[in-house]
Amino acid sequence: MKAWVYREYGGVDVLKFESSVPVPEVKDDQVLIKVAAAALNPVDFKRRVGMFKATDSPLPTIPGYDVAGMVVKVGSQVKGLKEGDEVYGDINEKALHGPKQAGSLAEYTAVEEKLLALKPKSLDFAQAAGLPLAMETAYEGLEKSGFSAGKSILVLGGAGGVGSLVVQLAKHVFGASRVAATSSTGKLELLKSLGADLAIDYTKENFEDLPEKFDVVYDTVGQCDRAVKAVKEGGSVAVLTGAVTPPGFIFVVTSNGSVLTKLNPYLETGKVNPVVDPRGPFPFSKVVEAFSYLETKRTTGKVIISPIP
Repeated sequence: MKAWVYREYGGVDVLKFESSVPVPEVKDDQVLIKVAAAALNPVDFKRRVGMFKATDSPLPTIPGYDVAGMVVKVGSQVKGLKEGDEVYGDINEKALHGPKQAGSLAEYTAVEEKLLALKPKSLDFAQAAGLPLAMETAYEGLEKSGFSAGKSILVLGGAGGVGSLVVQLAKHVFGASRVAATSSTGKLELLKSLGADLAIDYTKENFEDLPEKFDVVYDTVGQCDRAVKAVKEGGSVAVLTGAVTPPGFIFVVTSNGSVLTKLNPYLETGKVNPVVDPRGPFPFSKVVEAFSYLETKRTTGKVIISPIP
């Protein structure tokens, strides 16, 4: 099969297009997916530069966590999926500990059934590919922070891959009383369209100086030292990256297809929508360019790779 592979850790130049890579073997609890679309996540480039090499799987690596595609083969213990099903998911249960050598930036990838959900019919493959890791992360952070109906939240980096879904889930799934979010000037209208009641331009305002404080602050950008100044007494701060100051807590998502299944009705009705970066989708031949763009940290929503041959 065709795939993008790196055989050493490093910058984007270690990524090589190869056309005769073995198709992964399917274990009893796995299905083989013909990949239609994939998405890039910050964890992909952090892994590629070797930040997690102590717990990584051996090289060479086909990168890619997020996938959307069609089931073409099922393992002997698979109960809920069949050939021809259109599915999506984050293929690595643990993001940093032994992720798969054969990821989603390939024509085929093998994935445990429990990590997948049926693709919402209202979404195309490119839209669906951008959801799993970010949506599962958004949901898990809201749950771990004790977020519930009637509470207020501030989302740092509300226009990013995870942040754009935190805003929507907080508002439309959890029933937030008030959602505030930060972004650069050009993305304020996007925040409002996603459900933010207050859109804060971080180039002009310091969110921690607002008189208003929040039940939960969800920090997707690594500003926990400032985030803790914006949280109410007894509130919590969910942190995805960077140093942690109490009452902040950091977590790494555990992939779980049942979360996607639970949220599918909100996707089907359009209450929650994927945000695809307008520079994409990038064709399969432009994976290096897509990584370079992701690493500018100036993306909106998700960087998608589609179609995959």
